[in-house]
Amino acid sequence: MTQYRSRILGLGAYVPPRVVTNHDLAKIMETNHDWIVERTGIEERRWVDEGEGGAEMAAKASTEALAKAGLEAKDVDLIVYATLSPDHNFPGSAVFTQRLLGLKEIPCLDIRQQCTGFIYGLSIADAFVRTGQYKHVLVIGSEVHSTGLDMTTRGRDVTVLFGDGAGAAVVGRATDDDHVILSTHLHADGSEAEILWTDKPASRAHPRITAEDLEAGRHYPHMEGRKVFKHAVTRIPQAIMEGMVANGLKLDDIDMVIPHQANLRINQMVAKMIGLPDTRMHNNIHKYGNTTAASIPICMHEAIELGKIQPGNLVCLVAFGAGLTWGSVFLRY
Repeated sequence: MTQYRSRILGLGAYVPPRVVTNHDLAKIMETNHDWIVERTGIEERRWVDEGEGGAEMAAKASTEALAKAGLEAKDVDLIVYATLSPDHNFPGSAVFTQRLLGLKEIPCLDIRQQCTGFIYGLSIADAFVRTGQYKHVLVIGSEVHSTGLDMTTRGRDVTVLFGDGAGAAVVGRATDDDHVILSTHLHADGSEAEILWTDKPASRAHPRITAEDLEAGRHYPHMEGRKVFKHAVTRIPQAIMEGMVANGLKLDDIDMVIPHQANLRINQMVAKMIGLPDTRMHNNIHKYGNTTAASIPICMHEAIELGKIQPGNLVCLVAFGAGLTWGSVFLRY
């Protein structure tokens, strides 16, 4: 059987036009701009207006990714859609994106690895392209958080973190060693899954949600911030080191690290721990907040547009998120 290698052929990104600043949030809950920036680095985020969902954003990001790859929608063989905020309970959002792109019959795969979703999606695409089963895989991360946040002081610690947006990559066959996905590294550990989750509604509960659940806010995201922070600053360096060892690399070989945009303080601590200069890690959380599965493609797209990532550069994508899940992708762009 012929063995291929894969590469990212094109990237696209989309964020809603509505800007929500820290000052806007301070009008509806007990918080302030300085408090949010000090703890998270976030200054503003984008939230959808009524009538725009994850699939619509995904289709816009995908259209740009396809154009950058020099392809049309009909060239896509598989859609892999990562999100923790699907437009509907079922079916998954991938089929709605497929429909918006004017496609039919190609397989659609929805995955639920939260902040690590795009990393998992790239790994799946890489595997399918390597085997030759599919030639072009569209990997999407798209999130609408704003419609599921507690807009009161009770929920401020979580609500201030999240934004909406979408990113997409077209993964196809590599034809040389200068533009190639080198390796992917995936991990999960459910031992402390409840430190970052949304409890209700839940199919294991009878009924799935009650008036008491609503009153207690169990349908909103819950996070034990200190525990999550500790795990993140441990697992992210491990995932970077794992990829370096697998590919025989030194830190100086990496041109750019694109980390998941959960909290600027996490990323700054990771960079300090491993000795990575600020010039070789790109962050944009101050503008968009945490867009979960969409954060890495949005961030990488911006780094390319700014000229921070050039063709042939060695790039490390790395993430940690709910599950708990973490992983990395090493590639030459």
